[in-house]
Amino acid sequence: MRLYIRTFAAIVFAATAIQASAQEVRSGYFNESYLYRHNLNPALGNEEDYISVPVVGNFNASMMGNFGYEELVRKNPLYPDRSDKKVTSFMNPYLTNGLTGFSSGDNKMSGQVKVSVMSAGFKKWGGYNTIELNVRGFAGVSVPYQMFEMAVNASNKRYDIGDMSFDAQAFTELAVGHSRQIDEKLRVGGKAKLLVGVANASVNLENVTADLKDANQWVITADGKSQVSMNGFKYKNKSKEYYSQPGTYNYVSDVDMGTPGVSGFGLAVDAGASYKINEDLTVYGALQDLGAIIWTKNYVATNKRNSFVFDGFHDVDIKSESGEVLDDKADKYTDQLLDFMHLSDDGDDGARLTGIGGTLNVGLQYTVPTYRQLRVGLLGTTSSYFGWKYRWSELRLSGNIAPVDWFEGSLSFGVNSYAFNTGFLANFHTKGFNFFLGMDAILGKVSKEFIPLSSNGGVSFGFNIML
Repeated sequence: MRLYIRTFAAIVFAATAIQASAQEVRSGYFNESYLYRHNLNPALGNEEDYISVPVVGNFNASMMGNFGYEELVRKNPLYPDRSDKKVTSFMNPYLTNGLTGFSSGDNKMSGQVKVSVMSAGFKKWGGYNTIELNVRGFAGVSVPYQMFEMAVNASNKRYDIGDMSFDAQAFTELAVGHSRQIDEKLRVGGKAKLLVGVANASVNLENVTADLKDANQWVITADGKSQVSMNGFKYKNKSKEYYSQPGTYNYVSDVDMGTPGVSGFGLAVDAGASYKINEDLTVYGALQDLGAIIWTKNYVATNKRNSFVFDGFHDVDIKSESGEVLDDKADKYTDQLLDFMHLSDDGDDGARLTGIGGTLNVGLQYTVPTYRQLRVGLLGTTSSYFGWKYRWSELRLSGNIAPVDWFEGSLSFGVNSYAFNTGFLANFHTKGFNFFLGMDAILGKVSKEFIPLSSNGGVSFGFNIML
């Protein structure tokens, strides 16, 4: 598990730079000229046909979480008098409180990235139709508060840390959608998606405890497990001899990513509707990404021993003809650690089924009667990935205005499970061309490496040709 913990620690820090969460920009839900509203509710069509500029037609990347770079990396209190380093980690003992900013529950960063390789929309067959080829990815990390507490203030007490995890998934989707007007008030739509899995990985430490309250015995427990479904992937193994017992132990020393390819197939659907209550009020509802991928392989690695017990070096001699010798005792502890800290390759466990996440959007729009180019919308969103592990909810209020034929803008304010955010969408739609730029959480300060200090922010943009 040494590789496991080293990788996990690297992931926590690296995630502050690469985290991304990318559903379509929700600030544009009530922006009627935003071409990709059908990705928030498949019942929403467009007035015009379009085709995207390949790869840059619809790009979404954002991040969401309750801890990030500014919690992990702090100003060094010893700079400049006693150190030439301007920054330090949250574990620096000279900090007044290294735990400031961490949530008292689970600390999470999660998100997605979505790139539209190709997208098109057109009117035909009594409604509006869309076809898209997208590349999507997700990454999330979850660390309990107790883990950070033990790292900062390790003392003689019991730490019931719980579960830590890193999860990631990448796949492509081919989506075909159709929406139509049922009557003057009701419009419905749906999408069917063919999913091609590229990679899925879950690295988990479960039931982690550290009982340090007994000065004569320390007990650390954890169930470590890694699952990877990816074409060409394999664990690199090494063998070494035990110190206090005969035989050798095998452990995962590294991984070989191979050449990524098709690793699984799946299906998913979206369904949505809008209902016009009267001339001024419209309600919306949609369910998205209801589906799963069957992965053909599942490479598993686990720790052989789920506990390590250290009860000191009592009643041992440096050399003795009877009883326990110091070197022998040390060797026994070493062998315990080897089985506890290393992951052992368990091979391919066969096919497995995983969901791709699901999202519920419910909205209400009010059109100002005296100036119908102005609309106010309220959108509620609940989304979850990898079961309920990375679940979040949001309520977003937006104002939308179309003062001229070629421009429509939206300004929104959202509060979600992690933060309060301000967002916007600027949508330019001249004859033959469309460009949009938006954010659901405006990026704040960044480090000198251009890593956002907060784990909430992002960007959405696209270039499209109007037909």
